[in-house]
Amino acid sequence: MFQKNMELELLIEDMGVNGEGIGKAEGVAFFVKDAVIGDHVLVKVMKMKKRYGYARLLKVIQPSAHRVQPLCDHYRQCGGCQIQTLEYKRQLEYKEKKVIDNLERIGGFQINHKTENGKQGILFHPIIGMEEPFFYRNKAQFPIGVDKDGKIVTGFYAVRSHNIIPSRKCYLGAEENEKILELVISFMEKYHIPAYHEETGKGLVRHVLIRKGFLTGEIMVCLVLNSHTLPKAGKLVEMLRTIGGMTSIMLNINEKDTNVILGNEVVCLWGQDYISDYIGDIKYQISPLSFYQVNPIQTKKLYETALDYAGLAGKETVWDLYCGIGTISLFLAQKAKCVYGVEIVEPAVWDARKNAKLNKIENVQFFVGKAEEVLPQFYNAEIDADTDNFRQLEKELKASNCLEKGAAISKGQLNLTEMRHPDVIVVDPPRKGCDEKCLETILKMRPDRVVYISCDSATLARDLKYLCEKEYEIKQIQAVDMFPHTVHVETCVLLGRK
Repeated sequence: MFQKNMELELLIEDMGVNGEGIGKAEGVAFFVKDAVIGDHVLVKVMKMKKRYGYARLLKVIQPSAHRVQPLCDHYRQCGGCQIQTLEYKRQLEYKEKKVIDNLERIGGFQINHKTENGKQGILFHPIIGMEEPFFYRNKAQFPIGVDKDGKIVTGFYAVRSHNIIPSRKCYLGAEENEKILELVISFMEKYHIPAYHEETGKGLVRHVLIRKGFLTGEIMVCLVLNSHTLPKAGKLVEMLRTIGGMTSIMLNINEKDTNVILGNEVVCLWGQDYISDYIGDIKYQISPLSFYQVNPIQTKKLYETALDYAGLAGKETVWDLYCGIGTISLFLAQKAKCVYGVEIVEPAVWDARKNAKLNKIENVQFFVGKAEEVLPQFYNAEIDADTDNFRQLEKELKASNCLEKGAAISKGQLNLTEMRHPDVIVVDPPRKGCDEKCLETILKMRPDRVVYISCDSATLARDLKYLCEKEYEIKQIQAVDMFPHTVHVETCVLLGRK
């Protein structure tokens, strides 16, 4: 019926999980990138499956009432802002629908409407959006390369490629980024510093990483190099120090033939080897390698929601799984008796411990390891601190760097009875969700409340279904728009025991 390269007119009636428009022709659904709901479009068929197809947008015949003019000229090539042409109010509606659809379709939950027995569905609060949904990212990584004329360029990789789209301005990043990139490129041109060539592995400058503390105004610039030295580095420092707020100028060494942007070695050219920022009252030191939420305004709202859902009164024991640099752990520690954080990335745990000391927070302990391994390790340990089994646990934790060097575990520091049966468990897993062994241990520990923070509502729905089939029920849900103009959305869910 439909074949590749056929042209069709479609009315876009819905949007898919990746922000593509969905229109139907003779009952067959077509997915169209860059089309928004309400558009009347001309498309070319690119690929056909049995029951659906993919088409490329050729022309918007009649734009949707919800379509807006994008600020960025490169949004279609870049692909970073998949839904920038959709008015922001409708973006929020789209994200709410995406979360609810996954919870209902995958999890089997009834959200905000009457069930068959007449009871009200699960409470889903209106999504929390931004008043100003531009220039919100506190971190940006810009690849450096050359164009066909040999001119140094920076910008963003085109979607699904490593071709650089020349651009020095992103409407999601900090406004200082444009000026910083101008200075870096000017420095490279003036002193003949070569850009890195992926094809040959030759050249020097691979990426420019820029981080900004939105509340402190501190700025870090880090050049990723294919070498241990940068010629005329002092001249670059002179140029960058003219930027207001410049606090840290760094080099990161990455000589590997890899798509990974950052290497493990960091050198400080000038200033501090970190910048500082706050989320609420908690201060964080951020290095080039630190994981830190990229939207501090919305992160505060998300963490305040998690803290509210945790329902802490000062007497609770809390586990924070997949804790990163301790951003949520330190938030929770303000109102908990004690918090135990678990994170697989060892440098992130170093940062977490450092940030705890920075804020003089002593009722928090961080462990290195997989949540699905560390949590059962404590749950299955002997409770009596004087037994050989307990001492063996202490030895194992130290040997694996799970426990901070020099620390001893005792009834005063780590109360195994409380750790085995905490009041609250908070999880903030990666996109793939929680490991099933981790979920099994949560069920064995039987906390009064589980707070689940998710960046992928599909795996969230899967994990919630597992927990709610056994022991728990959803009390309330809050979506937060952490990444305006993209299809990504964070969701915070409170579960209580049935």
